[in-house]
Amino acid sequence: MIRYDLRCDKGHAFDSWFASAAAYDRLAAAGHVACPDCGSTKVDKALMAPAVSRAEDRPLTAPRDPREEALADLRRQVEENSDYVGLSFAAEARAMHEGRIPERAIHGEAKPDEARKLIEDGVPVAPLPFTPSRKTN
Repeated sequence: MIRYDLRCDKGHAFDSWFASAAAYDRLAAAGHVACPDCGSTKVDKALMAPAVSRAEDRPLTAPRDPREEALADLRRQVEENSDYVGLSFAAEARAMHEGRIPERAIHGEAKPDEARKLIEDGVPVAPLPFTPSRKTN
């Protein structure tokens, strides 16, 4: 895991954890890293100093960050209480909004332009702060 200090194009500063530097790059390039204050996906890594500690200063097991626990709990709740629809998320959300199919809780993946269009059209959607598991309920 790696933590980055981030800053959006509106000047909001925040931090977030990623599985690796490559995971951050992949998520940022796909528009999945968003500012929690304004929702902007124009996010860059801010300058930060590395945290260096001596081996004797480190506990044998690091305490779990409460944010990690909250994120894991949110993931569990989303995955237990909604259907994963994969890349058909935008089509399913739009069909429910237009009344063509019954409403139900769903989660999945959408390309940035698809998500933007849903929001512009008033379809109630929100980005997840994690990449959904690729499994169905």
